[in-house]
Amino acid sequence: MDPQHLPDSILIVDFGSQVTQLIARRVREAGVYSEIAPFTQAEEAFERLKPKGVILSGGPASVPDEGSPRAPQVLFDSGVPILGICYGQQVMTQQLGGEVRPGHETGEGGEFGRAYCTVSEECVLFDGLWQQGERHQVWMSHGDKVTQLAPGFRIVAVSDGAPFALIADDERRYYGTQFHPEVVHTPDGARLLANFVRHVCGLAGDWTMAEFRKTKIEEIRAQVGDGKVICGLSGGVDSAVAAVLIHEAIGEQLTCVFVDHGLMRMNEAEQVVTLFRDHYNIPLVHVDAEEMFLAGLAGVTDPEAKRKFIGKAFIDLFEAEAKKIGGADFLAQGTLYPDVIESVSFTGGPSVTIKSHHNVGGLPERMNMALVEPLRELFKDEVRALGRELGLPEVFVGRHPFPGPGLAIRIPGEVTKERCDILRKADAVYLEEIRAAGLYDAIWQAFAVLLPVKTVGVMGDGRTYDSVCGLRAVTSTDGMTADVYPFDASFLTRVATRIVNEVKGINRVVYDYTSKPPGTIEWE
Repeated sequence: MDPQHLPDSILIVDFGSQVTQLIARRVREAGVYSEIAPFTQAEEAFERLKPKGVILSGGPASVPDEGSPRAPQVLFDSGVPILGICYGQQVMTQQLGGEVRPGHETGEGGEFGRAYCTVSEECVLFDGLWQQGERHQVWMSHGDKVTQLAPGFRIVAVSDGAPFALIADDERRYYGTQFHPEVVHTPDGARLLANFVRHVCGLAGDWTMAEFRKTKIEEIRAQVGDGKVICGLSGGVDSAVAAVLIHEAIGEQLTCVFVDHGLMRMNEAEQVVTLFRDHYNIPLVHVDAEEMFLAGLAGVTDPEAKRKFIGKAFIDLFEAEAKKIGGADFLAQGTLYPDVIESVSFTGGPSVTIKSHHNVGGLPERMNMALVEPLRELFKDEVRALGRELGLPEVFVGRHPFPGPGLAIRIPGEVTKERCDILRKADAVYLEEIRAAGLYDAIWQAFAVLLPVKTVGVMGDGRTYDSVCGLRAVTSTDGMTADVYPFDASFLTRVATRIVNEVKGINRVVYDYTSKPPGTIEWE
């Protein structure tokens, strides 16, 4: 985010914990803007953000080990409040003159999973929350432990395995928790973090989507000037929200290109065109490329080959359309914060490849365009909140994730127009029943798959030999892991009956009970 527009913020220094993103989420839920920086880049981020407080994350390293990560000294010299979590508590203790020892040396081992801590003294973090003498559930995950406090600190909570469960230096406004307040298994953790950012750091908690929208619009105008921006629409939430926000900032300087590869869900292409052209009056180029994509997919059965062809064809078409409108100076993308965090990895290693071909890798260089990425500070649920703030209809904002290659990877084997049409109908029936049952928002992703398997069936008095349809529905918070959605049997029976009766070409329906891992969410 542009420095002159930065809201009051909290800097989170990442030492490599698996749950650092959750700290940022909890701080933002408290109405305060937060950013994550790997410890190697924390000093630079501190100078840029000028945060009102710092949180040091957990991490897999061991503080007593030679060469283990440290927090930049500038943080302690700055006078801003600091909260250390797990490794963060230990590294702060060590750097300020205390002592940390490996669990095996203390003879007590570590502490993992659910634990209970007892409040031994009052502390500003406990305001309106915990009273002296109370016991509260927390989540621990540590091998090493603090064995001697740094000067100025006192113990305010203890647990059986961690006599220094929560420590405080009120004068310098330094606090350390051995447990993880950011995870849901510490039920009051989010409120402890809110107390830190509001009561200790003195932040108002007024960072809202309305505020973000206003700031971003100014920023887009400053970046783009009178240049032209081109944006690829996929039909998904991210590109739709990015496009509407950019249009609000620069109007006619934005052109959206919607490459319709014929692999969308039922009526989806019409929905995109209607919303952008009619409702928002955004200049939109609708490229109907179904025949070209299906011709290129003829005879292709390998999933990777399908993805590669679709990605390349999409980029070629997009580039051709950009040339037709007289070239553009900027390419807009719906990149989100998790992509940004992953690509600035904690070890400073090479960035990950961004997953979908709609984040059109390689295009900006090929076409000599700069990137406009207005959503790069937001998490998925925040993008949905921004979409609502911008007045996007719920059918777009609440939409389940949909893969860039579309139905091509939900049709194992060869992709043909006939098979796409069969799958579209089955998928529409399934989603209609999910919505009717009021379950759509409880599910992360639900879809039908058309299997390259035919089975014998009986319809009326005749024998059929038709395709099998697989149904999939999962719950997840981030798509990294997923659990199968536990539909009741009557629901699945109803869906199966409707699909077999209404969709010609399918005579059997199965439900996929595999979680991720070991399965992936999509079939290909």
